[in-house]
Amino acid sequence: MLSRREREKERQRQEMMTAALNLFSEKGYHNVTMHEIAGKAEFAVGTIYKFFRNKEDLYKALILEKAQELKTTILEAVGESADEVDKLRNFVRAKGEIFRAQIPVVRLYFSETHGESFSMLAGLDAEVRTLHNEFLKELAAIFAAGVAKKRFKKTADPYYLAVALDGITTAFLFLWLEAPERHSYPENPDVILNILFKGLLDQ
Repeated sequence: MLSRREREKERQRQEMMTAALNLFSEKGYHNVTMHEIAGKAEFAVGTIYKFFRNKEDLYKALILEKAQELKTTILEAVGESADEVDKLRNFVRAKGEIFRAQIPVVRLYFSETHGESFSMLAGLDAEVRTLHNEFLKELAAIFAAGVAKKRFKKTADPYYLAVALDGITTAFLFLWLEAPERHSYPENPDVILNILFKGLLDQ
C-alpha cells in the first residue's frame, strides 16, 4: 500500500500527464513547451522536471501508461466469462468502449509517432509493440482453448486468428473515427465476430 507521500506524488504525476495530454491534443506535440504544461497543471516548471527529464520523457510515459491501461482493462473484460465465444464478444465490446473513451490519446499517438514531422526514439514503439504482442498472445490463448474444447474449428493458427480479430476491430474503429456519421462501431459484437465465424464462402 502506498504511503500518503507516495499517493500525493502519484496524484501530481497524473495531473501533469493529464495537462500534457490536453495540450498535446489541442496543439500538437511540437507546439507545446514544458512551461505550458506546468502552467496548465498549476505546478512550477521545476516540479515537473522532478518527475520527467524532458517533454519526450513525459510523452513516452503518457503513451506507455495508456497502452498498459488498455491491455489491462480489455483482459479484465475478457476474463469475466468462461465461455470462449463470450470472451471474444467482451473483447470486441471493451476495445470499442476504451478506444472511444480515449480518442485524444489515440489521435495523439498515431498523428505524432507516425507523422512526417515527428521523430520519437525507437524505444517507445518497441515498448508499445511488446505490450501489444503480449496482449495478442492472451487473445490467441482464447482461440486455442476454443479449439481444444471443439468450440471452434481449427481453421488457422490461434495467433493468426488473434491478429485477424484485433486488426478487424481496429479497422472498424478507425472507420468510425474518420466518419462517425456514416460508420458506427457495431453495438452487437457478432457483427464483427461473424466475419471470422461465418466466413465468405456460401457452402
